[in-house]
Amino acid sequence: MAVTGWLESLRAAEKTALLQDGRRKVHYLFPDGKEMAEEYDEKTSELLVRKWRVKSALGALGQWQIEVGEPALPGAGSLGPELIKESNANPIFIRKDTKMSFQWRIRNLPYPKDVYSVCVDQKERCVVIRTTNKKYYKKFSIPDLDRYQLPLDDSSLSFAHANCTLIISYQKPKEVLVAESELQKELKKLKTAHGSDGDCKTQ
Repeated sequence: MAVTGWLESLRAAEKTALLQDGRRKVHYLFPDGKEMAEEYDEKTSELLVRKWRVKSALGALGQWQIEVGEPALPGAGSLGPELIKESNANPIFIRKDTKMSFQWRIRNLPYPKDVYSVCVDQKERCVVIRTTNKKYYKKFSIPDLDRYQLPLDDSSLSFAHANCTLIISYQKPKEVLVAESELQKELKKLKTAHGSDGDCKTQ
């Protein structure tokens, strides 16, 4: 029922779509004023970017918060707080999904695979990463499962380590795969504008 509820809220949202640079960009405006922007690979329909924006109590638009995809690089030559950035040696956490799995990559983690422990915390509904050398600890939720109100399953979780990057995969439940397939059918029915560099974008 919850799966249907989230799918229905996506169907009910005001949507605009744009084809640009090989990507299908979709902007959602929900009745509560929240905005969601997604970008899909035009050929494979794979999700490349998902970000959210909410209005403040005073009605001002906030910054886009990225859920899936890499953060945009700050504009070259711009001055301001973005020039104060973390060291390139610090771990970098990003989410990059595949068709069948939710996937996260944590760069700059040089320790061997047997140092890491990755498990589900059912009580807090999150994934927890620990290292036996106590050099890294992180916990994070899976917003998709929260929106669909689906349980987290330890058996769906796996991880690999290569090139100083920890790759964590969570196999998408069949309910999510079906809902994503239904959504793609809806998105393909949308009247889509064709854009080029310089045209209005969803961000």
